[in-house]
Order: sequence, then structure tokens, then C-alpha cells
Amino acid sequence: MTPTGSDQQASGPSRAIARHVAIVMDGNGRWATSRGLPRTLGHRAGVNALKRTVEGAADLGLEWLTVFGFSTENWRRPAAEVSELMGLLKAYVESDLARLARNGVRVRVIGRREGLSDDILAVIERAEDTTRHNDRFNLQVAFNYGGRADIVDAARRYALDVADGRLPPGALDEAGFEKYLATAAGPPVDLIVRTSGERRLSNFLLWEAAYAEFVFQDVLWPDYGPAHLKAALDEFQSRDRRFGRVGVHDVLAAG
Repeated sequence: MTPTGSDQQASGPSRAIARHVAIVMDGNGRWATSRGLPRTLGHRAGVNALKRTVEGAADLGLEWLTVFGFSTENWRRPAAEVSELMGLLKAYVESDLARLARNGVRVRVIGRREGLSDDILAVIERAEDTTRHNDRFNLQVAFNYGGRADIVDAARRYALDVADGRLPPGALDEAGFEKYLATAAGPPVDLIVRTSGERRLSNFLLWEAAYAEFVFQDVLWPDYGPAHLKAALDEFQSRDRRFGRVGVHDVLAAG
């Protein structure tokens, strides 16, 4: 049985292998600028990094990988860059969907569908439908996603269930609320990685980050690959995960 977040917290300190890693893929623009290239070429190079990383993730024993593709705040960027970012999802799916499907990867896209163009919605639907029955590895792409927006949307869905009589008003608890989040289909997020040296969440997986470990890597996303992911996983394994309890090292030190 897959452990829930609550089960993990109750089990005490753990050094288990990460099952679910989430990545803020940061640094495309700086990678391009440092080479005298347009930012759009940095984003395209980032697609190749994603392909490498997804291919290597399953070989490293991961079951789930969630990547931050486009945030609800990215609409504020210049129109040309927004258009390029939208096109990258299409380019990724069109160039790699057959391989993903053949390799047993299931693709899910989380985030608000409102405001997305019909061609983007069609690409999302095709990726999800084509890989629906795969179970070797799960790739979750956060697209038009924001952590705050997801919590608000979850609260709205819960309120509608109460209003429609499907749930009693006092039934809500943390475990029940998690079922309304966009990430409900997967296990708890064990590790959140951010590339490029920046050290912030940028509205990514705010609820899920509560007991996740964090690794910040000083590498721009287009240069990323399986070796960097393995280094992050090695760092994760060295952590003493406490979930609010006293850590193993503290117990030993106390005698």
C-alpha cells in the first residue's frame, strides 16, 4: 500500500529512497543570455534537458517526477516569450510522446486548463490519453499551475461537494483536503529540487512542500541531466527526515 503523508509522518525518521521528486526547472534565460542567444533558445535547450532527465529518472529508481513547466505568474512575461513557452509543450509532446509511451511513462498535466488555447488543450489530452495505461514511471507536468491557485481550487471543489450534499460540512481534515489537490493521484513529494542556484519555491507545490526535503543546485537547467539528479538523490539520502519528531542524531547524542 502506498503510504500517505500522514503515514510517513507517523512512522518517524526515515532514510528511504525518494519515490517522488519535483523540479523547478530554472535558468533557461540566463543560459541563453550568457551565450549571447535569445531567451527562446534557452527554453528550447531546456526541453532537451527535460528529455534527458526524464529518461534517467526511471533508471535511478524514481516512480514520479513533477516538473514546473509554466506557472500562473508566467503570463506576466512578454507575449513573445509566453508564446514560446506554450509552443515548447507542443514541441516536447510531439517530439517525445512516442518514446514516452513506448517506455511505459504515464504523462499527467496539472494546473488550470482555463485560458489555454484549443491547440494546447488538444496536446495535453493527447499526451494523457496516449499514456493513460502506462505504469512504469509517472511524469507530471505543472502547466499553468500555481501552488496558491491549486489550494484555492481545491477549497472550491470541497465547498461544492458540501453544497451539493456529498460531504457533511465538518468532514474536512488535512488528509481529506489533499484529495482535492492537483497532485492527489501521486505519493507525497519527497524532494523538491531547484536549479540555477536560486533558493525559493516560486509558488510551486506549497502544500506538498510541508515535509519535503529541498536541494538547490547551482546548474542552469539546459545543462541538467541524470548525473545532477543522482547528486540530488544522494543528498536526499543523507538527510535525517524527522516529520516533526526528534531526529535520530539527537536521540543518539542524548544518550
